[in-house]
Amino acid sequence: MSRLLILLLGVLLAPSLIAAPGDVQRFPAQGVATEQLRIHGTTDIEVFAVVIADYQRLHPGTEVVYEDIITQDLYARFLRDRNTASTPDLLISSGMDLQTKLVNDGHALPHRSPQTEAVPSWAKWRNEAFGISYEPVAMVYNTRALPAANVPHTRRQLLDLLRAEGTPLRGKVGTYDIERSSVGYLLATQDAQRGSIAGALLGALGDNGVVREERTGVLLDQVSSGKLSLVYNVLGSYAQARIDAGAPLGIVEPEDYTLVVLRTAVIPRNSPHPAEAKRFLDYLLSARGQQVLSREARLMPIIRNGGGDSDPGQNRRPIQLGPGLLVYLDALKRRQFLDAWRSSVEPKPR
Repeated sequence: MSRLLILLLGVLLAPSLIAAPGDVQRFPAQGVATEQLRIHGTTDIEVFAVVIADYQRLHPGTEVVYEDIITQDLYARFLRDRNTASTPDLLISSGMDLQTKLVNDGHALPHRSPQTEAVPSWAKWRNEAFGISYEPVAMVYNTRALPAANVPHTRRQLLDLLRAEGTPLRGKVGTYDIERSSVGYLLATQDAQRGSIAGALLGALGDNGVVREERTGVLLDQVSSGKLSLVYNVLGSYAQARIDAGAPLGIVEPEDYTLVVLRTAVIPRNSPHPAEAKRFLDYLLSARGQQVLSREARLMPIIRNGGGDSDPGQNRRPIQLGPGLLVYLDALKRRQFLDAWRSSVEPKPR
């Protein structure tokens, strides 16, 4: 067994790394500590730990502190604490719209390097926000609860199943609570712009008593256990990791279109250790870092075939970084969208 594999297994099996949102994990330097790096991220610690472990093999003098924070809190905490001792050196989040807002509002430090130049144009903005991996947004179902013949492969088929005689998904379907989940809100607004049946689908989810949760892991726990039969619009990489571990799950990337979310990195303008943050970002975007993200952390690499503007392909539709993501962050537009969403998904009086 290779030294790297032993190290990664040790990291993954350490009880302290089975983390909940808000947990902080310190990764001590593997030699004499000469550098520090504080990361606030929305990726589960147990997933990202393998990446940090490999980075420390290259840079054993760096102590890394990683804090697992839900997307909305990551954004709000940064704004609240940005001039305090707890300011992070790097923000890594799948909340693309909130990361874009931080850049737009002048909170990000620019960075250019051969590694950032290799990032596709649709996956970076102003040399201040960079996609490090991408996430197809999928439907995930319990293979024991939902017969293969009934598995929907398009949103229209999901709508038909939700309306089917006998209501087979009543109380057995879930999705993000977009009032609490920033990623869920981003995906819902993208669906509203791209999908002609988005409103009808939302109404059918509400009619079936859709279960709404804030975090991907909770939804996948429920569909893995059979409490739910299917969850809609969730990040696919976490589901694949569970399938690899033996969970009775299947993943469907909708054939009409599959949204692709970027996991983005932003270096705050007031980062206490900007040089180390840039070095870590360059590692993430290097061939080695992208390989570790892909093979070990099960996150899809943003840079393929030596870089360039290649997109994820198939029916995947990447959500592009840039000012277009700011539209639904407008306070009035957000309130109107949430009001309409709530009226669709909340139980109707009988």
